[in-house]
Amino acid sequence: MTRQGPSAALFYAGKLPEPGTVESAFEQAADLAISVDGAGVVTGISVSANCPSLGCLDHWVGRDIAGFLTEESESKLASRLAEMSASPESTPRPIELNHVDNATWEFPVRYTLHRVRASDEILLLGRDMQPIAEVQQQLVKEQLARERDQLRIRAENTFYRVVLDAAEAPILILEPQKGRIRDLNTSAALLLGSKVDTLVGTSFGQLFEGRRTASFMESLQSSADSEEVEGIDAVARRNGRELMIYPENFRAAGDHFMLCRLDPLDEESTTGPELAQSLAALFASASDAIVLTDTKGTLRDANDAFLILTDASQIRDVRGKSFGEFLVRGAIDLKLMLESAAKAGSMRNYSAQIASLTGTRASVEISVARLSQRSGDLGFGFIVRDASQREAFEPDLGGTPVSEEAMKNVMDLVGTASLKELVSATSDVVEKLCIETAVRLTGNNRVAAAEMLGLSRQSLYVKLRKHGLLNGSDSDE
Repeated sequence: MTRQGPSAALFYAGKLPEPGTVESAFEQAADLAISVDGAGVVTGISVSANCPSLGCLDHWVGRDIAGFLTEESESKLASRLAEMSASPESTPRPIELNHVDNATWEFPVRYTLHRVRASDEILLLGRDMQPIAEVQQQLVKEQLARERDQLRIRAENTFYRVVLDAAEAPILILEPQKGRIRDLNTSAALLLGSKVDTLVGTSFGQLFEGRRTASFMESLQSSADSEEVEGIDAVARRNGRELMIYPENFRAAGDHFMLCRLDPLDEESTTGPELAQSLAALFASASDAIVLTDTKGTLRDANDAFLILTDASQIRDVRGKSFGEFLVRGAIDLKLMLESAAKAGSMRNYSAQIASLTGTRASVEISVARLSQRSGDLGFGFIVRDASQREAFEPDLGGTPVSEEAMKNVMDLVGTASLKELVSATSDVVEKLCIETAVRLTGNNRVAAAEMLGLSRQSLYVKLRKHGLLNGSDSDE
């Protein structure tokens, strides 16, 4: 037999057996069943025997249920009851309430609300959520503990990295079975001619000349197992550095690792972090301009003093350009300085003029040194010192002072001839001064001096002979 209620959306088929008592039905259907009248007073209560943790709640009967709810749950229940009164035909949603008893005991219950026919009473059938809440609390505690462990591990990794990089001794950690680098510090990376990020995870044996990974690791293992301190000599493939490797075995979390200390055998020494930081600070804060170029004079780096001298706003405005572009005599000055420094290793106090990006000029003195190591030349380093302020008090006469006799002879001619005749008569004196200055600036390099004066080499020799500037050792070319 099938019937449908006038306001119900469910169909009932057949016949359900009647339970022995209503209380037993409640105990089977819910962990906690509460009957509440229209005023919110508990008229009846049933606790399932499967939930002994709820205890005996008989003292709730006859008392307002709000007295056994938290403040938040009290307002939730009042709001839900108001919805049921406003829409009697609606099916209310489940609601979760937190009960309190004796001010210390609190437990959550998930209820479904049901109207009692021909009455203003409401039946609350609840499922104890305390076991689920305990599991959730345990999960929260586990999550917090996991986050604390992650923070502690991260802090320990930070301490380890700081100590490793601060160590001046070049050290690295190997995985012997794989023959790969597990970690290393900056000093070891400099010795091997690369960077830390590039070397981590690479095969250790492939970093050295004539070494195979398997045989090389066997040699390191034999050295580590030896009672005497024995090292393995090897030559770094990237920069040709001769190194001595001292390995030691250790275990971490049950895994076997090898700690290797690197010592250079050549005359070069590693640049420790403290010295590298000091040099970087000197480069950045020096009052004199410092310029680093490659072997052809192309600018690779410069400090702020050079940017100020050339009116450049940032390093990319000058990087990649030839240093000669910032010299008034251009390629002539650059070629002379590079050749002199390449031949003698350094050159100092070379007088020149710097042309800025905006067209202004400044007199400077330049010192240049060749930068090299065993693997080859690294380029050149220039120190440019502004000499314009000194020239304001000490006028530059081209480096060759005019003799009093020459000046007297010129002054004696004034009033005896026209200006054109005076200039013609004194041109030899000026020409001699210019040639002497060019020869001095070029370090007696006749080819460079001729190029600086815009003369051919043969014409320069003619004028040198004319003014008596050729000594007996000069070839008459």
